[in-house]
Amino acid sequence: MVRCILFVVLTISASSCALLIPNPLPKAPKLPPWPWIKPTRTPAKPPSDVQLSPVILLPGDGGSQLEARLNKPSVVHYFCAQKTKGWFDLWLNVELLVPYVLDCFVDNMRLVYNNETGRSEDAPGVEVRVRGFGNSTSVEYLDTSRISLSKYFADIAAYLVAKGYQRDVSIRGAPYDFRKAPNELGDYFSNLRKLVEETYEMNNKTAVTFIAHSMGNLIALYLLQDQTAEWKQKYISGFISLAAPWAGAVKAIKAATSGDNLDVSLISAFRVRAEQRTNPSLTFIMPNPESELWGDNETLVSTPERNYTIHDMQAMFHDMNYDDGWEMWKRTANLVDLSPPGVKMYCMYGVGIDTPESMVFGRGQFPDKPPKVIYGDGDGTVNRKSLEYPKQWNFEQEEDVAFLPFGGVTHMTILSDKAVLDQIGKILRLL
Repeated sequence: MVRCILFVVLTISASSCALLIPNPLPKAPKLPPWPWIKPTRTPAKPPSDVQLSPVILLPGDGGSQLEARLNKPSVVHYFCAQKTKGWFDLWLNVELLVPYVLDCFVDNMRLVYNNETGRSEDAPGVEVRVRGFGNSTSVEYLDTSRISLSKYFADIAAYLVAKGYQRDVSIRGAPYDFRKAPNELGDYFSNLRKLVEETYEMNNKTAVTFIAHSMGNLIALYLLQDQTAEWKQKYISGFISLAAPWAGAVKAIKAATSGDNLDVSLISAFRVRAEQRTNPSLTFIMPNPESELWGDNETLVSTPERNYTIHDMQAMFHDMNYDDGWEMWKRTANLVDLSPPGVKMYCMYGVGIDTPESMVFGRGQFPDKPPKVIYGDGDGTVNRKSLEYPKQWNFEQEEDVAFLPFGGVTHMTILSDKAVLDQIGKILRLL
């Protein structure tokens, strides 16, 4: 969440950045024949005598590959591409995240929000599309070159393949435009429902298991809450949740206030903030007021002038000169009503990691300077109380909801931790 995948540049040294600066006009790389083949549409033969529950991988914020095509009226720097002949990799493309070139990326990635309609659009002259819906490999790596730094669901997919699963048959991917909140993803949810039904048919009419990470869990919940009990009983075997911000995360507020470069010194948090603030998904994953997890007196942001709680969001957005944020938050904060999904669930998450609980700004710092961060328990990104919100669902639905915390596992390492992978394997054998 909050573009957590920016961690990929953590290991890029200053001396290597010069090698990553792209040409003025970025070109789409030539893709290898595998794994970008279209998924088969013929029913698959079971890989063994045991019929496995097919899996659909739902990525989080920053977990989908995005392509762009440009025909812009203007650019922010003379070296930024104004027009491209075709599509090029926008996210993730580590070549675009280096100093100076980052401004080009931010201008291409940003959205333009309409306060009257509550809808967002690509920046003028920019077209953005999601790559590889239905293909597992579109969420395994975020850079199309499949460099190890951009690994996402790759370890989970590889583990499943070793257990008898088949890419694009019994492992499917469901990427989406993660910049937007669910209320702007109407066509996506229609396609996701069709993907579930198609995957069911492709695997000898076997019910599907969701494996979702971060914001992808809220996407899955949003879909399931809109389906009938009969549909879920037929098509959904279970829901494996990884690092879910069920009731939001304070770290999203940090990104909105002063930006969040995820401790990568080469990236200016202030410059990245210009793009982060345009995304309705950012306000969508802020603390959910309906969850009642953040109390009336719990300070989220503190300045010498005043404290801001969950009930002071309008004032906070106004005081940081971010009125669009308030308009987005009004429309997105309660999009998911946090009622149970009506399917068997396995909630897996990390604990014991310092996780932002509030921000303290000194005089003259708010909101354009880094704050002092007060930490609590969680997975480094999502607060523990939000990760564990579904505990009450055991009293609200007949289907079991299991909780599997992993000490020392972070929001991102949960995707590759051996103990987590082994637990996923055990769960799938039971479904």
